[in-house]
Amino acid sequence: MVKHNFFAVNGVRRIADSIGNFCVVEWEKDASNSYYGAMNAYYASQMDVRKKQLVIDLKGNGAILQAGAMQMITGNVDVQTNVQGVGDLVGRFIGSRVTGETAIKPRYVGTGTIVLEPTYKYILLQDMKDWTGGLVIEDGLFLACSDTVNMQTVARSTLSSAVLGNEGLFNTCLTGQGVVALESYVPYKELFVVELQNDTIKIDGSMAIAWSQSLQFTVERTTRTFIGSAASGEGLVNVYRGTGRVLIAPVAYNPTAGNSQGGSSGVNVR
Repeated sequence: MVKHNFFAVNGVRRIADSIGNFCVVEWEKDASNSYYGAMNAYYASQMDVRKKQLVIDLKGNGAILQAGAMQMITGNVDVQTNVQGVGDLVGRFIGSRVTGETAIKPRYVGTGTIVLEPTYKYILLQDMKDWTGGLVIEDGLFLACSDTVNMQTVARSTLSSAVLGNEGLFNTCLTGQGVVALESYVPYKELFVVELQNDTIKIDGSMAIAWSQSLQFTVERTTRTFIGSAASGEGLVNVYRGTGRVLIAPVAYNPTAGNSQGGSSGVNVR
């Protein structure tokens, strides 16, 4: 039997979010900081930039993690590669090359607790029942999921969406039942959440970080003619049609600069 204080609220850490057996622990204070780094840590915390860790209490269930994300395991937990033969390994390698995800994601099964490495990014917990037909995510967002969630690489439905939409040719699609943890540069409370019912959303730029697999994604002109699009100053927009959900970042993240850049996302709903 293992006892721990992972979920204890003690003035230093708190439970920021939880769905099912997935829990996000946020460090309200970086008490282990040095004297010279304390000021930076304080002002960072005032902007909600704090260390966070994902904790998964298996309780007999399984979880799939991004490779290298695990920090600690307690209890009777087995680790599996979740690879079924050479063909499956080759397919996973090809998928990793086109999506930027790791080829092999370890599967943890048993009765125990998994603690992931701390991160300053924001951990977004999503319930798969809220995503019609599956969840398509941008490259690099996946952190962990229930082992009842299936992961596959999907190609763009149209060439225009891949070439003109600046979104790449392939994306990771998650289907099934369970919980998914995404690692985002933008907190969930700053994301625009758009629910479509046989309708359309047009976005100026590649601001969508996740969307329902049921939606059709194309790239179109803002007006019927090239001259009109040029005159409007908008040009091409990413268009999502159908019934489903879209998560949209208000700004584009610049990993080189280390912060978010740009203005509004240019969201139009009709």
